[in-house]
Parts: sequence; C-alpha cells; structure tokens
Amino acid sequence: MHRLLLALLMASSAAYAQDVVHTPSEQAPQNAGGADKKTIRICDEYGCAERPRSYSSFNPAEGTDPQAEQRLQALRELAERDPRAAYDLGLRHYRGDGVRQDSFQAIRWMRKAGEAGVVKAQLALGQFYLMGLEEMGSDPAEAEKWLRMAVDGGDKSAGQLLEQARTAKRNEAEYRRWVDLNRSYWYGYWRSGYSYGWYWGPSGWYYR
Repeated sequence: MHRLLLALLMASSAAYAQDVVHTPSEQAPQNAGGADKKTIRICDEYGCAERPRSYSSFNPAEGTDPQAEQRLQALRELAERDPRAAYDLGLRHYRGDGVRQDSFQAIRWMRKAGEAGVVKAQLALGQFYLMGLEEMGSDPAEAEKWLRMAVDGGDKSAGQLLEQARTAKRNEAEYRRWVDLNRSYWYGYWRSGYSYGWYWGPSGWYYR
C-alpha cells in the first residue's frame, strides 16, 4: 500500500514539473531588444534617452582633476554674464566635452545665447528643433523661429535651411525623409565641426 502511494506521488510530481518547465509563457524571451539594434536606452537622474552603442561621455566619478573643475566652474560663471560663453557651454553639454552630455542643458545654454543674439546658437537651435534631440521630438514651428532669427543676424545658410524646411513640411512624409537624410550630417557637424570661442589661458578664459 505504501509503495503504491509513493509511486503515485512520484508520478504526479514529475508530471507537474514537466508542465511547469515547458510552459511557453514562462520562458525567458530571447534576444530582447534585438542584438542588432544600433542604439541603447540609457537612464539616469535626468531621464531616459536612446544613445548610440558607441556612446561615451563625461563621468563625474572620474573628475579628479581640480584644475579641470576650476576651469569648468569659471566657464559656468562666465556663461551667466557673456552669451558667447553660454554658447560654448551649451556646445560642451551637447558633446559631453568636459561635462555631462545633457541635451536639456545644451538647449538651456544655447537658448540663453540665442536670445542674446548669438547667431551660431540660433542656427544650432534651429537645427536641433528641426531634427529633434534625443528624447526631445522635432518641433518645426520652434525651429523656424530660431532660423528666422539667424537669418536676420546674417547667416545665409540658415536662410537656405529655413526654405528647405518649409518646402519639405508641406508634405509630412517628405519632411520626415528630409530630416532623416540630414540628421547624421547635422549631428556630426555639431559634434566636431564647430569650434569654441573661448580658450583657457594662464589667468582664465579668453575669447579668440
């Protein structure tokens, strides 16, 4: 009798384990996110954003150079007073050059510079709002405002860009295709094509 009960218990346990192991809904998904995906989602205290897999940026934990921190603090203080320095600081935040790469701070300092009449900042804002910047989507109306300001400031390339944007925007599909076509070019140029206006000298920041 005991042997019969033991055999029945073992058989039912094996059947239950077999059912659990082979339930498809409980199996871990394979290749979640896609191994061939070109971007990864990075989240921190500022929010989440898609970034290239090759992304690397300033790491505050590695900021052990007191002179570098002194230069950065001096640039922040200068940016509060001089819009040309605000442009530099915005560009540094966009690139992650010596500071945390942060699109919110890049836009903040660029707007401060653009509102004060720095044409390069106005052009940058026009392009950023056209293509969208990380978690910030495209905003053609805001882009046109900044590009018109850049045109009024004498930037001919902004005028050409503004006309192209208006033409493409008449057709939404064409507009998206046009933005996608130019995005990599704009990203690359703002990451390396534009130089800073200020350089660090023996006693502080100097404008070139």
